[in-house]
Amino acid sequence: MRILFRIFIIGVILSSISQRAECEETPKPASPAVVQAEVPAHVALLQQARKHKEVGDYGKAQPLYDKLLQDTTVPQAIRQQVIHEYEEINFHLLLSRQETSDSVIHTVVAGDSLYKIAKSGGMTVDLIKRINGLNKDTIYPDMKLKVPKGEFRLKVDKSENQIELFFNEKPVKRYAVATGENNNTPVGEFKIINKLTNPTWYKAGAVVPPDSPENVLGTRWLGFDIKGYGIHGTTDPESIGKQASAGCIRMRNQEVEELYSLVPTGTKVVVVD
Repeated sequence: MRILFRIFIIGVILSSISQRAECEETPKPASPAVVQAEVPAHVALLQQARKHKEVGDYGKAQPLYDKLLQDTTVPQAIRQQVIHEYEEINFHLLLSRQETSDSVIHTVVAGDSLYKIAKSGGMTVDLIKRINGLNKDTIYPDMKLKVPKGEFRLKVDKSENQIELFFNEKPVKRYAVATGENNNTPVGEFKIINKLTNPTWYKAGAVVPPDSPENVLGTRWLGFDIKGYGIHGTTDPESIGKQASAGCIRMRNQEVEELYSLVPTGTKVVVVD
């Protein structure tokens, strides 16, 4: 009996050791692999575009933003930010001395003048001076001048009370405006046919001089080819962003002065509801 009992005990011990060894050798289940979410193509492209923009490499950033705006999968919230950044880049490139596909480098020859160069390119003298860092109208032979090549266009959105400036159909800058009270600013396509500095206001037969506080036209006038309508400054900046004018488009004086310096006569203006 003692022998049988010892054999039984030894068997139990060996069985326990065998089970424990099997447990120790049983491989543990592998940890699930961490799956990284794939970055959407437009997000990767925007990151790349912003890197170029941050270091001032606007020439490389511009086509990437252009590509983003052509991508219909870009969410609307991101698209609005892309448009804003794209406008900043386009405005910078327009005013910088960097040569682009939308500009030419003109070498001044004897007989040239800023007026002649500007007129032949359909630009303003003020714009060429600003781009090239000129404080005076004086130029001399062999001087290199960057001159924009193309056309400006303005879009007035009455629902947003804003003007959007385009150059060669690229958005350049937006300005807040006031449009006609009771939606009476006419809709359609017009042209700027005259430009005036410190305009006189002819009000129902009365002549209101530029320095009068009653002159609502502010410091600049860009008249349309529809009598009595145009873009002008204002003595009431609080009205900007509202439907508040008699039908014209009002801008803050500082901003209308900038716009005046950029766009030449002949510029198309599209007004939409």
